[in-house]
Amino acid sequence: MPIKTPFVAVDGIVQLFDENENFKGIVLIERKNPPYGLAIPGGFVDVGESTEEALKREMKEEISLDVEITGLLGVYSDPDRDPRFHTVSIVYICKAYGNPVASDDAKKVFVYKLEEIPFDKLVFDHSKILKDFIQR
Repeated sequence: MPIKTPFVAVDGIVQLFDENENFKGIVLIERKNPPYGLAIPGGFVDVGESTEEALKREMKEEISLDVEITGLLGVYSDPDRDPRFHTVSIVYICKAYGNPVASDDAKKVFVYKLEEIPFDKLVFDHSKILKDFIQR
């Protein structure tokens, strides 16, 4: 009998800085696929890949940035957090430089100051995740 488990995903709260270490904001994407809306960039972990490797790969694929992982925000596992299927997401805090460019599953990319995040446009439980990040 095959084992059934939730899908494992990674999301990156990417803090973008300029060359003088000035904080520009965090990177959010507009999703190309359902559910539509704004999201923290991320994706699924491939077999044979660590979650850290998956996070760095997904950030390069979706927002065209090389990121440095600076911490772990948490693990989000509510079975209803993703309307498609049960997904467990490991959320990392990252630092990056440069200009994000939308690619892969990202239709557009945006950089928001923390006080300007449009929480009502976020999909999944990303509003909760970002509020947890801001409270931290």
